[in-house]
Amino acid sequence: MSDRLPGFSTLAVHAGAQPDPTTGARATPIYQTTSFVFNDADHAASLFGLQAFGNIYTRIGNPTNAVLEERVAALEGGTAALAVASGHAAQVVVLQQLLQPGDEFIAARKLYGGSINQFTHAFKSFGWNVVWADTDDIASFERAVTPRTKAIFIESIANPGGSITDIEAVSTVARKAGVPLIVDNTLASPYLIRPIDHGADIVVHSLTKFLGGHGNSIGGIIVDAGTFDWSTGGKYPMLSEPRPEYHGIKLQETFGNFAFAIACRVLGLRDLGPALSPFNAFMILTGIETLPLRMQRHCDNAKAVAEFLAGHPAVASVSYAGLASDKYNQLARKYAPKGAGAVFTFSLKGGYDAGVSLVSKLQLFSHLANVGDTRSLVIHPASTTHSQLDDAAKIKSGAGPDVVRLSIGIEDKEDLIADLEQALGT
Repeated sequence: MSDRLPGFSTLAVHAGAQPDPTTGARATPIYQTTSFVFNDADHAASLFGLQAFGNIYTRIGNPTNAVLEERVAALEGGTAALAVASGHAAQVVVLQQLLQPGDEFIAARKLYGGSINQFTHAFKSFGWNVVWADTDDIASFERAVTPRTKAIFIESIANPGGSITDIEAVSTVARKAGVPLIVDNTLASPYLIRPIDHGADIVVHSLTKFLGGHGNSIGGIIVDAGTFDWSTGGKYPMLSEPRPEYHGIKLQETFGNFAFAIACRVLGLRDLGPALSPFNAFMILTGIETLPLRMQRHCDNAKAVAEFLAGHPAVASVSYAGLASDKYNQLARKYAPKGAGAVFTFSLKGGYDAGVSLVSKLQLFSHLANVGDTRSLVIHPASTTHSQLDDAAKIKSGAGPDVVRLSIGIEDKEDLIADLEQALGT
């Protein structure tokens, strides 16, 4: 190629991949192996001592996974990435590098229900404490900062309501506090929003959703923006202090602007073990090749469905930032000009019972707990994904009793509207 930088669609197909040097295979092979042969004893020692890059054991790294990591890092504009077994695993591995027992992190209230549960309950056993803030009140993030704060966590497009977060405003708070900003970019994908361009230091994804795109493989990924100085103030000893398991290496000093990705691999993935299988990496890579085509269709369909629902007499309200009347429309225009995503919620005038009834009557929409599939999906969060929350917490997270969440697929929009019309009745 010439010196011009490849475009997004080109990167989605080619980044990180070359024809297999042995066989000439054009598609990235599935390296379905547990371990890799060393050249000699010195080679093995250099790999284990972080003095050379290479493959040791698939729990730590694998050539198929490496292509996936390089591709997503390129699409997000990061310096390096690490693929793991799920989006939840990505969150655990990220925060393990940042938090010690008794430390705090600030998280937006509008999050995926599973993340709320993980942060509130599971992380307590590690001694990690979450403090909640409201993305509609940026000052609430500033008020939540304490000397124990080690990170801020938000979603670019919030699940389930589809609201757009003012990433730059939250990044300003993080910079002032001297902590990294972590952005879950699952619902947007880098096709719609690249959080690093707006001040994010770390990006995480559930690869299961739009990046994989076909509802067939679970995975997660961590992208290091390479923008944060981990040596500042001694807040992050995992990165700034000598690591006894690696002969005293200081990761920040040794690896520079991809030190965080290295830490996640050699201190997180190695010891916690949430490895992504090479087969799933292969499936997700295949999905990413069509990401730009799918995401645009997702967004175009979602806007058409949202406009239909906004005019239906059984619908009390629609929360979709792509609608001109939506409170997040200006933020959508700023951060996601190609489309406001494919996941949104609407409220039914009949309340909880109407929501349960609707999902049982839909025929083309699949009733299941996932988003980001080529197929259109529906769920009633109050009775499923957010059922562990009390009513007040459900409402705060955008999953009140009357709310239904849709993930709009790539089918013909006329068929989706017809299915909703018959299920809603007149």
